[in-house]
Amino acid sequence: MNIYGASGHGKVIIDLLHSRMLEIHQVLDDNPVITGIYDYPVVHEYTPEVLRRKTIVAIGDNKTRKKVVDNFPGTFYRGVSHATAVVDRTVEIGEGTVIMANAAVNADTIIGSHCILNTGCIVEHDCVLGNFAHISPGAVLAGGVKVGEGSHIGIGALVIPGKKIGKWCTIGAGAVIIEDVPDHSTVVGNPGKIIKILDKENE
Repeated sequence: MNIYGASGHGKVIIDLLHSRMLEIHQVLDDNPVITGIYDYPVVHEYTPEVLRRKTIVAIGDNKTRKKVVDNFPGTFYRGVSHATAVVDRTVEIGEGTVIMANAAVNADTIIGSHCILNTGCIVEHDCVLGNFAHISPGAVLAGGVKVGEGSHIGIGALVIPGKKIGKWCTIGAGAVIIEDVPDHSTVVGNPGKIIKILDKENE
C-alpha cells in the first residue's frame, strides 16, 4: 500500500502499519524538500505504480486531509487499527480510517471514512463518527455520542453520553462537553463554552 503524507502523522501511520506487518510500497508527499521518511524514499508524483495500489492519507489536519482525498486519483485502503488498539468486533470502520496505539472502540460504534482515532482515545458503545473526524490522544467519547463530519476533538477532551457535536467543530484540549454543539463551533473549557461559530462560507 501507499502512504500519502511524510510528516509527523505519516510517522505514526508507518508505526501502525508495521504493527500489523503490512507492507508499505510508496510514500507520497507534495513537498519536494522531503525526500525520505525513516527508510522509505518519498515520491512526489502519481506514477502508475502508485495508482495501482491502495493508499492511506496520513495528514492530521481534517480540512487538508479532505482536500487531498477529494482530489486523489487513486483508491484508498480499508480502515486499519494498530495491533495494540482494542476494537470490538461489531464496530464499523470506513475506508482510510486509522485507529492508533492503545485506543479503545466499543460495541456498535460506526466510524466514517478517513477518520483519525488517535493514541489512547476511548470511543464508547453506540457512537457515530462522521467522515474526516479526528479524536485526539486521550479524548473520551461516552456512549451514544455523535460527532459530525470533519470535527476535531482535542487532547483529553470529554463528551458525556448521548451528546451531539456538529460538523466541522473544534473542541479544545481538556474541554468537557455537557451540551450539544452546533455545526462550525469552537468550544473550550469545563464546562464547555462556545467561543466562536463560523459561517459555512468561512470554514
